[in-house]
Amino acid sequence: MSPLQNRPFVKMNGLGNEIVVLDLRTAPVPVTAAEARAIARPSAVPFDQLMALYPPRMAGTEALVRIFNSDGSEAGACGNGMRCIAALFSKATGKTTVAFETPAGAIACEIGPTPGTITVDMGPPRLRWDEIPLAEEFRDTRAIELQIGPIDAPVLHSPSAVSMGNPHVIFWVDDVAAHDLARFGPMLENHPIFPERANISLAQVAGPDHLIIRTWERGAGLTRACGSAACAAAVAAVRTKRTERKVRVTLPGGDLHVEWRERDNHVLMSGPVEFEFEGKLSPEMLAEASAV
Repeated sequence: MSPLQNRPFVKMNGLGNEIVVLDLRTAPVPVTAAEARAIARPSAVPFDQLMALYPPRMAGTEALVRIFNSDGSEAGACGNGMRCIAALFSKATGKTTVAFETPAGAIACEIGPTPGTITVDMGPPRLRWDEIPLAEEFRDTRAIELQIGPIDAPVLHSPSAVSMGNPHVIFWVDDVAAHDLARFGPMLENHPIFPERANISLAQVAGPDHLIIRTWERGAGLTRACGSAACAAAVAAVRTKRTERKVRVTLPGGDLHVEWRERDNHVLMSGPVEFEFEGKLSPEMLAEASAV
């Protein structure tokens, strides 16, 4: 029997990025990859990311957060998920500023004056090849040597690479809808150049303060929204002189607002969250994990 049976959860989303929040602070138990996969099944509680909350270790934080993708792998950051748990903690405590410990470091969140809008300080981007990480050295990660298609006429080529706690690769295109990301995504996510796999985004510049992106999310597949991908695309756009430091990023699920702040190098992401329902993890939901 899984120790997660009968544990309460909250189902939320950030612009359609499906999030399950599992609060394990009062009775912490590990979440296994098999359990995460079992919970994510269509017959259970499908999610893009599961946010498992544990007792805080760092002073000034509300919880330690472990982030699981739907394939059971762990992620270092999830901007949409951070907004969801910030909303829950703010509602429970009345605080307008909350912070959490994640594998990517401490992340502070601020509940804004506009209802449903939360700003997450994602910290500074990591731009060096061995920080992203890449399997080989590239002195300039604004455009790395990677392409899809014929050598003399590639379909996608020369992407920007950025880490926002997770590795991201951004291909610049004229129209994000003109490419079959569902076909290219799995191959690119698992390309040997990415030792930790990578999130793959297509980005279109709609103006000096507006980007349009679609993302194949590492460990989850096509997603309606990926907050860290929006941040990575915004950083890459500034680095390649495509946009200003404050941009609106349009994703299939809606808009996020991203600023790469010059004074401290931090990336701020603002957007809404939506509460869907609460429930408990039933034995049936976890049966597949128990059978492994």
